Amino acid sequence: MTTRTLQRIIESTPASDGAGVKLLRSIGQSAWARVDPFLMLDHFSTDNADDYIAGFPAHPHRGFETVTYMLDGHMRHEDHLGHTGDLKGGGVQWMTAGRGIIHSEMPQQEAGRMRGFQLWINLPAKEKMKPAGYRDIQADEIPVVALPGGVRVKVIAGTLDVGGATTPGPIQGVTTDPLYFDVELPTGATFTHAIPSGYHAFVYPFEGSVDVGPANARRRVKTHGAGVLTDGDNVELTGGPEGGRVILLAGRPLLEPIVQYGPFVMNTREEIEQAVRDYQAGKLTQEVA
Repeated sequence: MTTRTLQRIIESTPASDGAGVKLLRSIGQSAWARVDPFLMLDHFSTDNADDYIAGFPAHPHRGFETVTYMLDGHMRHEDHLGHTGDLKGGGVQWMTAGRGIIHSEMPQQEAGRMRGFQLWINLPAKEKMKPAGYRDIQADEIPVVALPGGVRVKVIAGTLDVGGATTPGPIQGVTTDPLYFDVELPTGATFTHAIPSGYHAFVYPFEGSVDVGPANARRRVKTHGAGVLTDGDNVELTGGPEGGRVILLAGRPLLEPIVQYGPFVMNTREEIEQAVRDYQAGKLTQEVA
């Protein structure tokens, strides 16, 4: 087994999206900062309602998936099909934009903490124009596994396999075969897990810090840095001096051209231009005859 080490760190930068929601962006702040198939990771975390109250009014997407993981707070999703979904603390929405969706995500609170992530995962060319769909996953549908040393793992996507015991998360069967864990590590505690060779992976500590790699090659990733991993068969994470809580992401890379224009992610410039024309003509969400 080859244990992955730290390849590079993408430090988060302040950004604003929607109608002025303040956030930190690591993966996706530039084309250089993508980790195929992951296009973007936004982290929002504030106790100041002014930072989130304007929310994300109606906007389009085409060609990828969005994964919203809410740690604290309450947002409501509405889309052009009339679907509504409440996203509360501990819950996840896994949305496939496919050919097109127009939706909004608006806060359902005027005070208090709002904290969570939005991850964008690319779709292969053959799936970019499929019908839109989504799953609203409540907190009690996501397994949390306690491991030796005080380690706790929340299994959002993929399957946790430790000591011969397997725990599948609610998201399975996605083309990019994503692994999405929320891992809590006390100081000095270690978590080791297999990741298929050839898959791309990164970690993002949002509380404390984490040391990546075997004991003789550990490197620290501090809060709000995305640590991109080298290739290998497994990953070894150790809680930093104050402990750490991290999201661990891994997936099968698509190795396809990426052309992005705001909320549209396709393979060619011509496809992007078509997406813009479709949106302007009110045809973004229409099925192909």
